[in-house]
Amino acid sequence: MSEIPGDLKFLKSHEWARAEDDGLVRVGISEHAQEQLGDLVYVELPEVGASVVAGAGTAVVESVKAASDIYSPISGEVVEINELLGDKPETINEDAYGDGWMFLVRPSDRAELDELLDAHDYEALIENEDH
Repeated sequence: MSEIPGDLKFLKSHEWARAEDDGLVRVGISEHAQEQLGDLVYVELPEVGASVVAGAGTAVVESVKAASDIYSPISGEVVEINELLGDKPETINEDAYGDGWMFLVRPSDRAELDELLDAHDYEALIENEDH
C-alpha cells in the first residue's frame, strides 16, 4: 500500500478531502479505492456551480469491473472540476492523491472536515477491510 498523505481527511467510502490554503476543499478517491476498482475508463463529474451534500453521491467512476458512486466528503458548491479526467480517467489510477483529484468545493461548513477520518484512522479502516 502506498503512503497516505497526512494532510488528507477521508470518508469511510474512500473519498479524500484536502483543505487548500484558499479555503476551498479538493476531493478525490483514495489509492486504495482506485486499486479496488481497477482500470478506470470513465468519470462523470458534477457540474461547476452544483451544490453537493456531505455523504451524498456526487460523481461516478466506471472501471472495467464496475461503476461506483463517489460521495462528497463535504457540503458546499462545486467551483472547479478536473477537466483532464474527461479524456484521461486513468489519471486517477496513476496519481490518486495528485493529478487524479476530481472536484473542488467551496465548503458551506468547514467543521464537517473534523468529522472525517484522518490518515491514521483511514489506514486502520482499510487494514480491517483487507482481513
